[in-house]
Amino acid sequence: MPIFSNPAGIWALTAIPLVLAIHFLQRKARPLMVSTLFLLDKTQRDALHGRRIDRLTPSIPLLMQLLAVMLVTWLLMEPRYPSANNTQRIALVMDSSASMQVSKDALLSQLAQELKSLQSLAHSTEYIVLESNTSAGRLYQGKSADELMQRLHKWQPYAGEIDPTNALRLARSLVSAQGTVLYLTDTPPASLSSGAITLSMGKPVDNVGFTGISFENREGQWIWRATVQNYSDQPATRTWQLQQSNRQQSAPKSLELPPRGLVTLQAAMPDAADRAILTLSSDAFSLDDRLLFVRPASKQLTFSYAPVFQPLAEKFMRSIEGLVPHAGGTADVSLVSYDPLDPQTIRGNALVFVNDDTQGGKYLAGGILAEKHPWVDGLNWQSLLIRESIGMDVGENDQVLLQQGKKPLIAIRKQSDPDTGKSYQQLLFHFDPRRSNIENQPAWIVLLLRFIDDVRSKKVSFFRENTELLQSYPLARAPEPQTQDIVITEVDLQGQEQEQTTLSADQLLSIPERPGFYRMTQGDQTLCEIAAHFADTREADFRRCSEVNQCAQANLQAIKVHSVSDPLRPLWILLLFACLLVSWFFSQKNQASTLTSAAMQPAH
Repeated sequence: MPIFSNPAGIWALTAIPLVLAIHFLQRKARPLMVSTLFLLDKTQRDALHGRRIDRLTPSIPLLMQLLAVMLVTWLLMEPRYPSANNTQRIALVMDSSASMQVSKDALLSQLAQELKSLQSLAHSTEYIVLESNTSAGRLYQGKSADELMQRLHKWQPYAGEIDPTNALRLARSLVSAQGTVLYLTDTPPASLSSGAITLSMGKPVDNVGFTGISFENREGQWIWRATVQNYSDQPATRTWQLQQSNRQQSAPKSLELPPRGLVTLQAAMPDAADRAILTLSSDAFSLDDRLLFVRPASKQLTFSYAPVFQPLAEKFMRSIEGLVPHAGGTADVSLVSYDPLDPQTIRGNALVFVNDDTQGGKYLAGGILAEKHPWVDGLNWQSLLIRESIGMDVGENDQVLLQQGKKPLIAIRKQSDPDTGKSYQQLLFHFDPRRSNIENQPAWIVLLLRFIDDVRSKKVSFFRENTELLQSYPLARAPEPQTQDIVITEVDLQGQEQEQTTLSADQLLSIPERPGFYRMTQGDQTLCEIAAHFADTREADFRRCSEVNQCAQANLQAIKVHSVSDPLRPLWILLLFACLLVSWFFSQKNQASTLTSAAMQPAH
């Protein structure tokens, strides 16, 4: 069965009614009576009443003209015939962004129709389905269009905005230059690489959703603040409701949002509730209509300090959450006094200050230079004033972070405990804080927080945290001989276990793609409880969504690759010219015959 690469050529058949109309409109010759035949060449065959509709008389010119119209139509439609035993490869790259959930059903319905057209172009078809997020792996590979559609109906997109360039390049390498690469999305890009074709069924929809949540601890009472955004250009009205793990549920409350506006909700979290869910009245995009959160709980770090620095240590305790005085043993973090005249070995994570009881000399002069390091990145130290004092030696493994002139001010020392094998790091201050204005420096507070956060991240201890979906999640694991496998368990609002997933030590730990409450355990130890919520404002804004269907271009490309042109095309062209010649010949013959018969009509 032929495939027509230019179906629009069928419009040439509209010439058939024109040909028939011409043959219906016959010219009636007016008889002219003459006495002799020598006056015949001076007669003019004018119509008596002009053209008029007469009965259709079959004739050879009529048949030739109709045949010529059909031949022209056949040639214009450019028929091609499928190649024998050929296989076409089609790669589908699915946009993994969460906004696809709104247009997914319409997109798959249109895709099913387009695949039927593409299937008819080759003897067999092989499908490869990828996500725009290349780390997700292949969704399907095989030759069954039905299985492919079943997989896609089960697939759920949750990712943020992703550049599909890498996925399209991979898809093109899998199907070669002759294959078809189809990018399915709801937001068509301006251009695509790797010769890909766009199929988009997105539509602008009005959406209201949560954008995030923050917490404040007021005298031991946690206050949560959730922001709600209206992404449309029209005012919106929604209702919201709060459910808590202590089985308390608030009554629905109305919420008015201006166009493109933000509204903040806030309330205190009861001590008896560790988990909660904020719910908005539903709209087309349901992923941001629920905000799940847990009561924050940081890892506690035991803190010890030298008596000489007690005022400074008390400021630490008030400023940094999760620092508690150590009751015994080795503290997680220590504030250590270092006497340059009586140096001692310091073990464990520590903030080490020089203890100089002398009056101190002049203020240090010269510019302050900061090395490139995450702990001091973006911090301004130019207003720091330090008096001359006895410093400490700089070790081979020390990394100087801050120096003034040639004098080191702040350095990092990383070592390992020879007894336990544990690694630790120390922040070394080569001056006495009492002989400086460091306590008034904002950069000093940020540096301490970064150091404490680094120590906290490496401690194996329970904590609760709120986070967004699909983020990489470094989690401190208990050392050997404890198993290194991490079990991720999804729990409900009351903490009842639902589904479990096990990650081995060599697998990258990341936040799941679906919003929910999750508990992470290692062996018998619970490491953390988290609440994962959707908060990608780019995916919640549907104003750039639109419909684009370039599959006709894909059909044309596939037809050229998997079919051959009509081998009888030269014959049809010759036959067309023959029809025209025959029609012209018999038209001239009939015209001469009509003229003779009219002239020979007897006079009355």
